[in-house]
Amino acid sequence: MRRLLPVAALLMLLSIPAFAQINTQIPYFTYGKGLGIMSPDSLFLMNIRFRMQNRVGIETMSPTDWEPEVIEGRVRRLRLRLDGYVYNPKLTYVLQLSFSRGDIDYEDSGFPNIIRDAMVIYNFNKHFALGIGQTKLPGNRQRVNSSGDLQLPDRSIVNSEFNIDRDFGVQLYYRNNIKGFGYVIRGAVSSGDGRNFNNAGTSSTVKTDVAVNGLCYTGRIELLPFGEFTNNGDYFEGDLAREPRPKLSIGGGFSNNENAKRSGGQLGKYLYESRDIETTMFDLLYKHNGWAFAGEFLRRYAKDPITINPDDVTKEQHVFAGNGQNYQGSYLFRSNYEIIGRYSVVNPDNDIQELEPKLEQYTLGATKYLRGHRVKLQTEFTYAKDTWLEGTEDDHEYFIMRFQVEVGI
Repeated sequence: MRRLLPVAALLMLLSIPAFAQINTQIPYFTYGKGLGIMSPDSLFLMNIRFRMQNRVGIETMSPTDWEPEVIEGRVRRLRLRLDGYVYNPKLTYVLQLSFSRGDIDYEDSGFPNIIRDAMVIYNFNKHFALGIGQTKLPGNRQRVNSSGDLQLPDRSIVNSEFNIDRDFGVQLYYRNNIKGFGYVIRGAVSSGDGRNFNNAGTSSTVKTDVAVNGLCYTGRIELLPFGEFTNNGDYFEGDLAREPRPKLSIGGGFSNNENAKRSGGQLGKYLYESRDIETTMFDLLYKHNGWAFAGEFLRRYAKDPITINPDDVTKEQHVFAGNGQNYQGSYLFRSNYEIIGRYSVVNPDNDIQELEPKLEQYTLGATKYLRGHRVKLQTEFTYAKDTWLEGTEDDHEYFIMRFQVEVGI
């Protein structure tokens, strides 16, 4: 009997991990918009999503010479997104990282700028929220839309030149309606320096005696006279919800970036002197029964937009001051094929017409949605024209052809 006691004790010790494993609580998993993980006590939720855009394309030498001047083959975007809440469903967070070279702002920032969003948000109720951190500013409509919710492989040249992008600061969001007339109010006070700017108040390209401290103040309002869009359809392109009744959103915004250090405010090359940059935005969106139409007008103003290197007067950096218009229409067939047309034009102000041309693009595109915007095939054919209004540069006309596959969860 005494010989059996050690054996019994050993068996009991070996069985403890098994019983502990059976009784240990495990997190709950959900599958919907990504992979959701919730703690057993419901005090923590994390939703995991990713998306990638693989693109091939060419730019021709001219409309008559179709020899490729530029050949594109790359992962345009590769992103990981985490969102959820901690301790309280009202205390939410958003984290988004980017990994492809064209998506990390390396050429302008000089380092792999992978953090896109890092935001903590407190939702007071279903109408009002307040957040702090880094994310998109409430800018123009096409920029507010996710790059994963676009009809064409990329946003327009108007957005490329004038959008105010992401910044670190405090943002507020309010959404409500009065007897079915919806409205959205968004505001932000931010650093004005863009994503992950490390040296607050200083820059290697700005003279030390130049005032570089300043903030960016941004506000935006959207009016929805016919009520809310289905499934937040005012924040993705194309009428994938096939709105049974007409829906309209009219938006406008303004941003004042004081003592901006970069040519686009939050984006672009570093200036040799700081400048105040003002951006005005107007846009509209209409959807009904598969049809969609969007239009934007953006205006950027900066007094004396050209800055000169004090150590070498032959070198300059300038704010792209001017205006742009973008018009985009589409129809979604029942088979989930969509055709899209777009016209975009960018006009530089007189001060920089010797440095920047007028840009125009006419685009025809087609998209096949396999699972909404998460899985789709996109193609575009664009005629582009760069016209010099001043200076001695030659005008340039060419075609752009792109094909893109997007996969995400």
